[in-house]
Amino acid sequence: MSYSSYNGYNLPEALNPDEASPPWNNKGDKAWQLTATFLVGLQTVPGLVILYGTVVKKKWALCSIMGWPNVALTPKFLLRKSRYGNFPMADYVRFQFAFAAITVVLLAGSLLGRMNFYAWMFFVPLWLTFCYTIGVFTIWGHGVLQPYIIDYAGGFVVHLSSGVAGFTAAYWVGPRHSHDRQNFAPNNIIHMLGGAGFLWLGWTGFNGGSPFAANEIAALAIVNTHLCAATSLLVWVSMDMIVYKKRSVIGAVQGMITGLVCITPGAGLVSPWAAVFMGTLSGLLPWYTMMVLHRNSAFFQSVDDTLGVFPTHAVAGTSGEFLSGFFAKPALLRLMYGSDSYGPGLFYSLESGKLKDGLRQIGYQLAGVFITVCNAVMTSIICIFISRIVNLRMDEDALEIGDDAAHGEEAYALWGDGEKMYTPLRLHIAPRLPSLCRGQV
Repeated sequence: MSYSSYNGYNLPEALNPDEASPPWNNKGDKAWQLTATFLVGLQTVPGLVILYGTVVKKKWALCSIMGWPNVALTPKFLLRKSRYGNFPMADYVRFQFAFAAITVVLLAGSLLGRMNFYAWMFFVPLWLTFCYTIGVFTIWGHGVLQPYIIDYAGGFVVHLSSGVAGFTAAYWVGPRHSHDRQNFAPNNIIHMLGGAGFLWLGWTGFNGGSPFAANEIAALAIVNTHLCAATSLLVWVSMDMIVYKKRSVIGAVQGMITGLVCITPGAGLVSPWAAVFMGTLSGLLPWYTMMVLHRNSAFFQSVDDTLGVFPTHAVAGTSGEFLSGFFAKPALLRLMYGSDSYGPGLFYSLESGKLKDGLRQIGYQLAGVFITVCNAVMTSIICIFISRIVNLRMDEDALEIGDDAAHGEEAYALWGDGEKMYTPLRLHIAPRLPSLCRGQV
């Protein structure tokens, strides 16, 4: 291997700057950022595609996986140095696109089994523009709350947003067909586990890529992510065994997800022992919300949240935000943000005698819940607006049929679900289209 000198360092030729790789471009950081972006992409396709497509009834498999947003920008913007790391802006943009994509797909879990696909086509760009973007540029992106709120990789921006918006949209869209709401068993649990595996694997890039560098924070974030997820899974399954005397595979997946969600806002900022503690609470609190509170609360029963996105993402995300404000370690905050403007976490403020600073950080974390109000209001406005153009919900006949009515095709050639076989009505049932489109049908 040949070496040459650059700024006093002997580097392999491949690491030297050239026309395609200017001096500010750190090839190691860039390689990791590209890998992390790939992993986040895997969370959505194929991760959530397989998970959502198999956790629902067979007749809704296709409706559960349709949709993928994308945007193009100018080469001049994409090739300049990112202000968030030592790599081109293109790497940062793609990473954030993957975050936006998975957020809206998470939200879709609340709406499976009844939302009109034309309404969904309107909903995605409107929600990303007027809801998701507000959170991103308030809590991240040099927003007004970025110097105060600890949100390492999206507890508020991604998970609380998707949980609240999904629950709100589910209210406006209305419930599934009564038979589906009573009987909505997964069509393939084995494949569901495969999708869940991609989701877990992809979270390595989700949290590991958020420091925008291949550094100690990234390594710690990855370890904490898996520790918290494994602990949460164990606690959720244990609760199922204690209360219901059965080890639920679906429950294991729910526990895994709540652990991944809970650790996200503090993955690179807390010690591993704190990640285990967070995993314990993320297995308990969402479990209670979904398995006890949801089943006994008239309010939760009145809204048909198909896959329980509210307890899985909103409750677990909010818990993670609060716990991150409690366990954030001062040294790690300095490594991540390069300043002492955050924290310390309340736990460490007790040790250092800075209780006032710790309580102030908890107050900032609680203030971040403003995103709940923002999402509830804006999602409602968006749904009401769309309902003036197309029906939010498929009609009853189409709801009985599922994919064949919505897309003119089915996910599986084999007939199943243990129900009466219906004659395909693809030629007789059409969703309500905008008036300007009706002449084309």
